[in-house]
Amino acid sequence: MGKYYKLAACTAVMLAAACTTATAETGGAATAVTAGVSPATIAGHPNINGIWQAMNEAKWNLEPHSAQTQPNRAAERAIGAQAAVPASLGVVQGGEIPYTAEAKAMRAEKLASGLDPEKACYLPGIPRATYMGYPFQIIQGGGDILFAYEYASANRVVDVGDIGIPPIDTWMGTSYGRWEGNTLVVTTLAQNGETWLDRAANFVAPTTTVVERFTPMGPNHMNYTVTFDDPALYTRPWTIEMPLYRRMENNAQLLEFKCVPFAEMYLYGDLYETLDEEAKTRLGIKD
Repeated sequence: MGKYYKLAACTAVMLAAACTTATAETGGAATAVTAGVSPATIAGHPNINGIWQAMNEAKWNLEPHSAQTQPNRAAERAIGAQAAVPASLGVVQGGEIPYTAEAKAMRAEKLASGLDPEKACYLPGIPRATYMGYPFQIIQGGGDILFAYEYASANRVVDVGDIGIPPIDTWMGTSYGRWEGNTLVVTTLAQNGETWLDRAANFVAPTTTVVERFTPMGPNHMNYTVTFDDPALYTRPWTIEMPLYRRMENNAQLLEFKCVPFAEMYLYGDLYETLDEEAKTRLGIKD
């Protein structure tokens, strides 16, 4: 199945999920699904269609940390307590990410640079897209699965089948899925190495294997674990774990958060300062 065909198929699945009547397989038999009623399984697997969200402090730092201010005095002065980082018990099993000495030094350099890709509205990578604090939607049919994220309108297709060799490194990597009983296991390879895992500069590399596990624990919450394996960065594989919750509002939906316009001053503010008044007026820029 070609890449473009898969994207078209996933789009078709999304449209089908929005209809008031669809069909799904339960116990091997096709049954009608009417508005407000969802099958417990699809093609014999748990139905995890819906809008989901993490509720924790992982977006600031995966590791345990105390309440603190962000290392940016200008921001602290401008917005006060809004610049603060809340305390967290962390989501890393064992508490600490087992970096090699060289990788720990790289993390310190990244943090000191302040160049978090989130500031520039770059794609978040996997698994950061899951716990940034924005909802995301799972669109599941009988085959490949689409994940759509509110942040930056990011998305990825999980290719259900054998793990392949990605043709190129990308911001979101290439994801391959399989079912182990009631658990969806997703292996993501070939991320470009530019993404951070959180605002504390924890990171992965193009050589890192990221394995997510989505296990339904009830109709409206899942257990979510992610294991990272990369001998070049870590002394051993390590895992994070958190629950994911289904959004239950009657009108729950993904809204647009196309953050590129909000990143322009961060990326190009020094150029704006060089414009004359006529150019600023033409562009609608107000001092």
